[in-house]
Parts: sequence; C-alpha cells; structure tokens
Amino acid sequence: MSLFARNFLSLPKQTKFASVRFFAKSAAVSSTKSLDRATLTIRDGPIFNGYSFGADKNISGEAVFTTSLVGYPESMTDPSYKGQIIVFTQPLIGNYGVPSGTARDEFGLLKYFESPHIQCIGIAVSDAAMQYSHWTAVESLSQWCKREGVAAITGVDTRALVTYLREQGSSLAKISVGETYDADEDAAFEDPGSVNLVHKVTTKAPFHIPSPNGQFHVAVLDCGVKENILRSLVSRGASVTVLPYDYPIQNIADKFDGVFISNGPGDPTHCASTVANLKVTMENNKDLPIFGICLGHQLLALASGAKTVKLKYGNRAHNIPALDLTTGKCHITSQNHGYAVDAATLHPDFKEYFINLNDQSNEGMIHKTRPIFSTQFHPEAKGGPLDSSYLFDKYFELLQTYKQESNIRKSYKVDDLLVDILPKERVM
Repeated sequence: MSLFARNFLSLPKQTKFASVRFFAKSAAVSSTKSLDRATLTIRDGPIFNGYSFGADKNISGEAVFTTSLVGYPESMTDPSYKGQIIVFTQPLIGNYGVPSGTARDEFGLLKYFESPHIQCIGIAVSDAAMQYSHWTAVESLSQWCKREGVAAITGVDTRALVTYLREQGSSLAKISVGETYDADEDAAFEDPGSVNLVHKVTTKAPFHIPSPNGQFHVAVLDCGVKENILRSLVSRGASVTVLPYDYPIQNIADKFDGVFISNGPGDPTHCASTVANLKVTMENNKDLPIFGICLGHQLLALASGAKTVKLKYGNRAHNIPALDLTTGKCHITSQNHGYAVDAATLHPDFKEYFINLNDQSNEGMIHKTRPIFSTQFHPEAKGGPLDSSYLFDKYFELLQTYKQESNIRKSYKVDDLLVDILPKERVM
C-alpha cells in the first residue's frame, strides 16, 4: 500500500468525504476549462448550461432520453435516432471510448457500429469522459463527435432535464455553442418528425449479403436497418437482399423465402408507399413468412388496417419488460421508439403478441393463421439483453416450412447471377 493510501485511510471519515468531493470537483473543473460554453434549450421550456465537447455547431432536433447504462456507440449509430438529441441518464458517458467504425466481421458487416455514421444530431450528458480505456477503443467520444460533425454538451443537469421530458414529453430542443444564448432564436427550432426520416437513412440501392451456409434467401426492406439485425439473419443461414424502404416488394416477394421489415426513425405514416406495398404483398402471398421489428412492426400493422399513436416520451432503454401473451413469460428487452401500435385497432385476423409491462403499450402482434408476426422491441439488441433473440429462430422455422412447401409448387427463385452483381454493403 502506498504512503498516500495509508495516510488517506487514517483520516477521519468527514475529512475523507471532503477530500473525495474536492478531488471530484477539481477533476470536473479541469476537464471542462478548455471547452467552450454551450447551452441546451427546450422550446418553450428551460435552458441548461454546459460545455461543448463535440462539433462546433448549433443544431436543432427532438430531445429524447435513454436509460441505457452502456452501448452509446451502438445507440448513436442506430438509424432510429435520426434527427434526435439523445439525453443519456447514465451520468458518465465516454469512459470506454469509441471502437473502430471500419472493422468488419466474417459476414462483411460493421463489427461495432449499427450503421457507418452517427445518426443522432446531438447528445447531452452529465459528465463526458475526456479520457478513455478499452481494448477496442481507437478514439474518444469527443474526437468521434467532432469528426462526425455531431454536437455534444456536457455538464448538463440530466436529472432535471429528463424529469422535464418525462413530465412534458419529448420536446424540440437546440444545442448552441457560445458564451450567450439568444432566446429570439427559438423560432428556428426544427421538428424532424415533420419529414420522412426513413428516406434519409434507407439504402439508396439494393445490396446483397451472402450467408456462408445460406439455406434461405430473405428480402429485407431497409427502413434504417441495424447491422445486428442483418447479422442475426445471415449468421442463422439466410442470405439477404436489402432493398430501399419503398421498393415494390409485391413484385418479387414470391421469389424469396421470406420478407423482413426493419427498424427505422420517425412517424410511420410518412411511409405510405411502404404500407401500400406491404398490403398488396400480404394479399398476394398467403403463406409467405413476414417478420417486422420496431418501425417494421408499425408498418406491418398499418398495412393490415391498424393505427399508430405517438407516445408521450417513448421507450428507449435496454431494460424494458415485455410480456409474451402466448406463454405468460416476461422478457427484458432493448427498445428505441417514439410511436406505438394502437392495439384496439388491430385487424381481427391478428392478436396482440407482447405488451409493455411499464406503460401497457403494444409490443407485438401475430397473425392467427398465417406466418406473420412482429415486435416493437429489438430481439437482436446490440446493445441490450438477448432474452428474445429466439424470435429469429421462430422466423427461421417458418422459413423452413415455407421453403419445403414452395419447392413443391414452384422451382424458381431469385437468380444467383443477379445478386452476385449487387453491392455487398449499404449504398449511402
């Protein structure tokens, strides 16, 4: 034991606490004294002062909060956060740095990120770690935000901020860098929910990811698909052809073993063309397995005649309990959404599959007779628990049944030569 440690342990309890507070305060001051001042302003609401540790730019978006303890690289690269300012309730963010954004796995998918770039427009934290330590890290959170052009503010009282968002609901906000803030600029607040965010994050052209032991071929409608969703399909034995969100899937659906609708950002009603395409696809392919996650769940529900609603502050966390109504089992799930399906409007052919045990909102639906189901939460997680990853196995069982039966009826599928010429990663 060092001399300092022995002397510190010999101090009276009150002196020890005072010393800890002094060093903590000194560390906080030294970590921010070189940073520019910044403010986070809620439209028609409070102003929070802090320091900028990201890009030197003023931004506007929807302020939402996540209670996830870890996984900030995955959250920030999740396309579902497009146009939003993420408020982290976890006080310390950035202590394990940021891993490589170019490293890829055996399937050619991004190893650590959920998309090639940061998707949120800004972040707000209580205490940003300027130094980091982790074997996968290649840069700090601050360096990453600056390089990606993303605003970031630290020193914010996130407890008060999240309390406001819980009581008032997700709100439009701005991060402004500089010594002073002009309240007259409130009129410049932009609402990302007023535009079609899916159009901004979807692949601009089809691409194909082969599976080394591919038994199946799945068409994925990319509404902002996460890398780990693609990995969850490919690693189980499905080659995937990823299509833009508004691709007329009804014209080629019967050439695949199944259709998958991904997660994505914003209001599902902006994706009217996708809803129309899915409606025709379901009408023309009675036995085709279809699986939707997050926004994909909402679009599938709209295509079947249900309605969606905007939640007060959404569900964004890695620890949300969802009850499986078919088994009575509860699963801890990873979630990121601001809209939900109104269960009271489900088509009679569908029934509720899961419900949220926190707010009783709908978390999934399943067709009573056909191989169609969807979940509001993320079974693939990344980050978060894998309690519900078995749903991918359930989907593959449906693919197997469909393939066996379809091979009896027809022998044509998507031409291997056609998919071979497609790009092997998303087209930005």
